[in-house]
Amino acid sequence: MTYTYTPKGVCSRRMTVELEDGIIRSVQVEGGCNGNLQGISRLVVGMTAQDAIERMKGIRCGFRPTSCPDQLSQALEQALAQAV
Repeated sequence: MTYTYTPKGVCSRRMTVELEDGIIRSVQVEGGCNGNLQGISRLVVGMTAQDAIERMKGIRCGFRPTSCPDQLSQALEQALAQAV
């Protein structure tokens, strides 16, 4: 299943996540801090979506109430909810 999410409150503009049986198969992020987001995207491949959510949820970027990793956790939560 491929899920596209529009992040809120961060520099990235779109996140596309591919899940298979709750496992992250790929993550693509448009916009934002390119190197950091490429690293995060590669690190989460092969993880369960739930594990990735638990690790990234609530991370803040500076004084912002959210961050790209936090937004990715929200994208994953919504993708899992759609899969049910």
